[in-house]
Amino acid sequence: MKLEKLLEWRRSYRKFDEDKEISKEDIDGILSSIKFTSCANNRQFLRFISVESKEKVLEIFENTRWAASLPNGLGRPKEGERPVYFIAILSDKERKLKFDGVDQGLVISNLTLAAAERGIGSCIIGSVTDDKMREILSYDERYTCNILIAFGYPKIKSSIKQIALEEDQSYYLDDDGNYVVPKYKIDEIVRRL
Repeated sequence: MKLEKLLEWRRSYRKFDEDKEISKEDIDGILSSIKFTSCANNRQFLRFISVESKEKVLEIFENTRWAASLPNGLGRPKEGERPVYFIAILSDKERKLKFDGVDQGLVISNLTLAAAERGIGSCIIGSVTDDKMREILSYDERYTCNILIAFGYPKIKSSIKQIALEEDQSYYLDDDGNYVVPKYKIDEIVRRL
């Protein structure tokens, strides 16, 4: 798939085919994208936990919040729609750089693009409680987890709608239950000199 189409397809998916497992080969391919990620000073301070066991995936799922912009829990996957795989991204509290957020963004982009190339959808989750994740995933106090990525084969579609700056950018569900993600028109957010 061409990069532009891949970027367009890679949206936040919140409903997955829970019966369809991700192969070890695909998980290895997704994780392999970490080594190609640029990072500040090439420090590579981020650490990752690949959550592959069904029990741990379910436990993490039960301790996350989904799509807060949608009313009445419409964005939370139901049984049969939950993710089948998570990656937890850990920051090192002892070696924190001002670019940690940039490093996280870059690696998230690589991981989600590597998944999308394989037809696997993803959702970045920032509604994470570090203490609860530490309890579930047993990582050292030195690290903190404030981002998870959920993965699975999408059960829904997600499309982009071009909008003007004065329009509401909140995502929503269409009549078929698919996600519509408004994005500002490029000529309204980019100034060319």
